[in-house]
Amino acid sequence: MVKRKWHALLFNALRFEAGWLLCVLGGSWVAALAGGGLLAWHLRRHSKSGEWRFIAGFALLGLVIDGSLQLLGGFDFGDQRLVLGLLPLWLWMLWPLFATLVYHSLAWLWRYPLFAALCGAISGPLSYYGGALLAGVTIAPWLLPVQSLIWAALCAGISVYYRRYSVSPVTQ
Repeated sequence: MVKRKWHALLFNALRFEAGWLLCVLGGSWVAALAGGGLLAWHLRRHSKSGEWRFIAGFALLGLVIDGSLQLLGGFDFGDQRLVLGLLPLWLWMLWPLFATLVYHSLAWLWRYPLFAALCGAISGPLSYYGGALLAGVTIAPWLLPVQSLIWAALCAGISVYYRRYSVSPVTQ
């Protein structure tokens, strides 16, 4: 087993945080450039073999989940341009950026499905709340409790997926 260097894992987490902030504060043009650049850099330099499929699937899942919540009235994006009439690009870009953490800086978390679900139930809605405040998005009162359930289920599901399909540790 090859030990992952702590600085590579920290850099992975910091790349995500920088991407999150750039997307939320910069809007869709910045998300396209910065988010796309961060994803390309990750896939070129640090991704596990075939990880791009997981990231692409997670991006599609984000479009379905947040797009459905948008159609149900969970978000009010004002006059922002929406991808496929569902979401602004900056919000959608957060999904593949999050997926870059799964096999790297969050790999330790998936060994503990209940703890992963708890972390998702707390951090998911907090991320949406903070993002909405910074981006000027109005969210429905019911959205954060629903996001809590969704992210708890997603993180528990990632835990099962990771344990089932990860036969070797990711090397940095």
